[in-house]
Amino acid sequence: MPQLTLTFAKPIAPKHGVAVVLVADAATLGREAATLDAEVGGAITRGFAKATFTGKLGSTLDIVAPGQSDLDRILAVGIGKVGDLKSTDWIRIGGVIEGKLAEFKAEAATVLAELADGAELSPGDTADLALGIELRGYTFDRYKTKKKDEDRAPKERKVTIAGEGQAGAKKAYAARAAVAGGVNLARDLVIEPGNVLSPAEFADRAEKLEKLGVEVEIMGEKELKKLGFGALLGVSQGSARPPRVVIFKWNGAKSKDAQPVAFIGKGVVFDSGGISIKPAAGMEDMKGDMAGAAAVTGLFHALAKRKAKVNAIGAIGLVENMPDGNAQRPGDIVTSLSGQTIEIINTDAEGRLVLADVVWHVQETYKPKWIIDLATLTGAILVALGKTYAGLFSSSDELAERLAKAGEATGELVWRMPMGADYDKLIDSSFADMKNTGGRHGGSITAAHFIKRFTNDVPWAHLDIAGTGMDSTQTDTNKLWASGWGVRLLDRLVADYYEE
Repeated sequence: MPQLTLTFAKPIAPKHGVAVVLVADAATLGREAATLDAEVGGAITRGFAKATFTGKLGSTLDIVAPGQSDLDRILAVGIGKVGDLKSTDWIRIGGVIEGKLAEFKAEAATVLAELADGAELSPGDTADLALGIELRGYTFDRYKTKKKDEDRAPKERKVTIAGEGQAGAKKAYAARAAVAGGVNLARDLVIEPGNVLSPAEFADRAEKLEKLGVEVEIMGEKELKKLGFGALLGVSQGSARPPRVVIFKWNGAKSKDAQPVAFIGKGVVFDSGGISIKPAAGMEDMKGDMAGAAAVTGLFHALAKRKAKVNAIGAIGLVENMPDGNAQRPGDIVTSLSGQTIEIINTDAEGRLVLADVVWHVQETYKPKWIIDLATLTGAILVALGKTYAGLFSSSDELAERLAKAGEATGELVWRMPMGADYDKLIDSSFADMKNTGGRHGGSITAAHFIKRFTNDVPWAHLDIAGTGMDSTQTDTNKLWASGWGVRLLDRLVADYYEE
């Protein structure tokens, strides 16, 4: 696919390539689009009449080779009722535009960023539209040696967004571009096959964030053994590829001593289930069982790139869960970093073991204001919520409420799930301090309670992203298997509530 280049310009009359016009409800054109329609002999409005095009949000109409013009085509994109449009709608509109440009194999396009009756898009709306174009423009084809239709695709696609106030839009987009870069980094990591993305390779890629000013610390197997990461090491002991724990530090607050916020990601680079092996059907998807770690990595790219005014700690536990002769067994008892002992009931309930040690390390070492962890943790959350919402479990009403609002603002939605003593007691063990599963019923909830036992009363939220982080729902801004879910949600949380 072509490299996408976005630029912002003052209102211009498009002369070549694809002209994109935004059409409001009842097929209402903006001023520049109306002028263009006159220049092409009314081809736009005539096309509306023939196709009964009304400008419904997300709808499109393609007018090929309009007369009296050197344009390749005019693309009309419906934006619906202008007064009803939210940030997420503009992002969607941008995705629709880029989807059609890719279909056209367009080399150049000009988007007339205007509303009806001479009104202009705000800088924020324009930047959101550009974000949608950027997100939809992501592709992953590095392992394809034969690219069918794409042989005719241009090497670069230049998209110009033309309208008033473009200096403000360009400034607003800079932060969004940083976030888009983080989303695409997360997508890259989730899609990479397990034979490429070992724990060591993941850590090496994470280390590249140092170029953006993130401090990165990598702990190897010897150090983890010395420190006592017994739960995490139990998961990794069946793999020939040793584990890593990566710590990110971003110090962007005015006061370098300001208490940090903390983000933790599950990074099981491939999950066979271990001795409690998974069914063969669909096991290939388990290369994505590190989507939580990918989201944390992408988030720190975004925070650093836009120079977020916050102190933040990130931590990802990177392991592979494999069933060799040295793998841990159901019935084993391991001692976690916290000193608490865990009876292994099912070796496929491994992500919570990784999180247990990493969560404990972060809360003990860095004393954060709060902790949020992300994990493709349970199939049970898919049964409960499908792929639309991530499951949210939290010990803090304030943090949960803020996450929900950030979700509404970005479209990365969360749904708070119940917790309570009756669920917690289901993971009590007869032979150790706890067991790593509480049975089939309430599986996502008991998994969350397991993690909570390692938070030591630090305000905490757990996001179960098994339904949103991989094998993702297809949307106008994502047509691939990996969504990069969580980067935009958490960046918005930080931007809205925790920057100085």
